[in-house]
Amino acid sequence: MKGPRKIAILGSTGSIGRNTLDVVSRFPDRFQVVALAAGENISLLLEQTRRFRPKLISCKNEALAARLKPELPPGVELLSGREGAFAVATHPEAELVVSAMVGAVGLLPTYEAIKAGKTLALANKETLVMAGPLVMAEARARGVEILPVDSEHSAIFQCLSAGKREEVDRLILTASGGPFRTKSSEELRRVTPKQALKHPNWEMGAKITIDSATLMNKGLEVIEAHFLFEVPAEKIKVKIHPQSIVHSLVEFVDGSVIAQLGIPDMRIPIAYALAYPERLPLDLPRLDLVSASPLTFEEPDLRRFPCLRLAYEALEMGGTAPTVLNAANEVAVEAFLNGRLRFDQIPLLVEKVLQEVAVSPGNSLEEVLEADILARIQAEKIIDQLEV
Repeated sequence: MKGPRKIAILGSTGSIGRNTLDVVSRFPDRFQVVALAAGENISLLLEQTRRFRPKLISCKNEALAARLKPELPPGVELLSGREGAFAVATHPEAELVVSAMVGAVGLLPTYEAIKAGKTLALANKETLVMAGPLVMAEARARGVEILPVDSEHSAIFQCLSAGKREEVDRLILTASGGPFRTKSSEELRRVTPKQALKHPNWEMGAKITIDSATLMNKGLEVIEAHFLFEVPAEKIKVKIHPQSIVHSLVEFVDGSVIAQLGIPDMRIPIAYALAYPERLPLDLPRLDLVSASPLTFEEPDLRRFPCLRLAYEALEMGGTAPTVLNAANEVAVEAFLNGRLRFDQIPLLVEKVLQEVAVSPGNSLEEVLEADILARIQAEKIIDQLEV
């Protein structure tokens, strides 16, 4: 009889990492955690280590590792920094790696997991936004299966089983619209970080919550879907769906539209990726269509939320443009959370950086990483010149 599936998690203390461990804890006979990588939250990492007894853990830097080491259970190897994240991503016993780090920092460890031939449960959308062609080519060369964890991409992945890839006409990504869907441009100018961090439907980390409020998250998902499913940008549409019940849809050439519905709970797509091609019997509330009704859909307003437009434009520009877009946005979100930028200045900053940083073909990871650095430097220069 085959033993439990061995799992490594990049970003174990974040929202996706915590939900992944919740799913693992519900099926101890199905899954075993062998390695965990986290950032600065070493108290939670210690708690996870004591509970799940991985063989290897990693944290952000040596200073945090020094504080963590005396508290560890015996037999747990401790590393830090990039070396530690790489070791978790390539742990020899891991069969599946959950890529759940937030932002550009997740690219290299995820790429290492693919090079090591690990099945990948992908929640770090920046990996494909920054280096989609390189990552997908490496996955094909290594025979690595990439299983999407984002609720929208998981939904599309599931819907695609209803037909052949050549029969797909459009992908339709749904977006909640965030907390400011009905706000005017003037109201958006006065948005505070506290307001922006209150998502109406999902509990997520700060970065993705702000991205959801600006619709940049949906823009990044459009880019991710383009590379993940090999569908042209013009065939990927976004619809605002405030209830977050229909997670995405696929329209086929005969006009049939297949949708995946469920309560807004990330444990559902996580469990689907962990156990694929099986489904796990999750003890979660079931979707009640009557109480969830009405289900409504709207076109996104690209005038009030231009980040989505900018993502399409970056994808059309090609090369390192999506890398530049992502880097500028990461700097912009951090600046907004720190009071250095207004909410409505986030897309303005991203657009300016896209205009000012030269786009290269992005034929290597080195080229991609250089574009990432140049975009961040330029974004900081522009912030220093802006009036908040």
